[in-house]
Amino acid sequence: MPVPEPQQDSTTENGSGTALTLLVIEDDPAGTFTAPELSAAAGARVRIRAARNLTEAGRLLTDDVDCILLDLGLPAGTETRGDREGEADGLATLKHVLRIAPRHAVLALTAEDDAELAAEAVRVGAQDYLFRGELDSRLLSRAIRYAVARKRADVAQHQLTESRLRAQENARLERGLLPTPLLDGSDLRFAARYRPGRSRALLGGDFYDTVRTPDGTVHAMIGDVCGHGPDEAALGVELRIAWRALTLAGLCGDELLSTLQQVLEHERESEEIFATLCMVDIAPDGRRAGLCLAGHPAPLIARDGRAAHLLPYEDGGPALGLLPRARWPRRQVELGGSWSLMMYTDGLIEGRVGEGTRRLGQDGMVAMVNRLLDEGLTGEDLLEAAVTRARELNGGELTDDVAVLLLDRDESTARLRPAGGGAHLSIPRPRPGRAPSSAGSVQRPPL
Repeated sequence: MPVPEPQQDSTTENGSGTALTLLVIEDDPAGTFTAPELSAAAGARVRIRAARNLTEAGRLLTDDVDCILLDLGLPAGTETRGDREGEADGLATLKHVLRIAPRHAVLALTAEDDAELAAEAVRVGAQDYLFRGELDSRLLSRAIRYAVARKRADVAQHQLTESRLRAQENARLERGLLPTPLLDGSDLRFAARYRPGRSRALLGGDFYDTVRTPDGTVHAMIGDVCGHGPDEAALGVELRIAWRALTLAGLCGDELLSTLQQVLEHERESEEIFATLCMVDIAPDGRRAGLCLAGHPAPLIARDGRAAHLLPYEDGGPALGLLPRARWPRRQVELGGSWSLMMYTDGLIEGRVGEGTRRLGQDGMVAMVNRLLDEGLTGEDLLEAAVTRARELNGGELTDDVAVLLLDRDESTARLRPAGGGAHLSIPRPRPGRAPSSAGSVQRPPL
């Protein structure tokens, strides 16, 4: 007869108020092994199921089974064909059970003279072993509870290890996918902040890059693929790499954007996918730049001593992927000697302000940045404060991806560079504040 399941009145519940279910796998449960009745003294309520072979065990192995008690002397059947290498040492059945029940605790049952086999069973993956002659209700109850606790600890440790490895892999992936600015020989300083909108995501659909070509021109761009999923993130990386390759190949302005649109059209999954882009090319002397907008918000500029404001954006072109023969005019912009240029994606300006429906918008962002400038923030501190402030105004995490890029130039320190380029100098950041230029007015620091 199969091992009977103890009745409700012959067992007690443990301290947590839950019962444990034990699956016994033995070919003669009524003969060589009889599962003892777990008394109230055992300290836990244990329900027992019995299986005569691995086929029957497979049917009884449900999610509510907490522990498996396996007789190592159970003959290996056809179910263990995938574990034939274990038959010589008598562990074929154990390996099969471990394979079909990876989340369950397993106790190995063997004879007293098989201590070496019992120890090998633990090495293979069982949580513990029991000798047949020493089995009693108290020992079995305690072994079950300890085995279940050890299995849960092993699973938790495995998940923690996987999480750490995944974090390390994500960090390496992030270093590989996010760009490294190529600015050697330039007197410009670079800072960036990136925050994907999806929870626990590595990258979003936003992308940016900065490179310096051999003629001394610094090219910078920032873009946004519509959508927030992994496909959009992958497309953003493709567009960034294509932009860098095309820029280093000598393309710029409308020619570059037209070619980049072809890349987008070939790589996107749907004709409804588009991307916005803001692109600037800064002359070698750092005093002027060309600006191209493809459906993207205009950059923010702050010249030394003046409030930050948006660059002109009335004559921008459409987003990439919307019109097959679109054109993107290049606008010449005078930068001056000392300046800071902030490029951003719309995730920074589309957050809400308060509990209503009002958005931060470009005007709100300009006012916010000017307040941060008045507080003396510059460089990376300014970018971090801007993203944090936008999040606070939104009342929580921003739902869209956010990328912010900052390029600045200090003419007084730029003059320290050797004529004709040379090695890149480490230029200190502007001081947090400056003395007032006149009574009643405050000299703003550069971004």
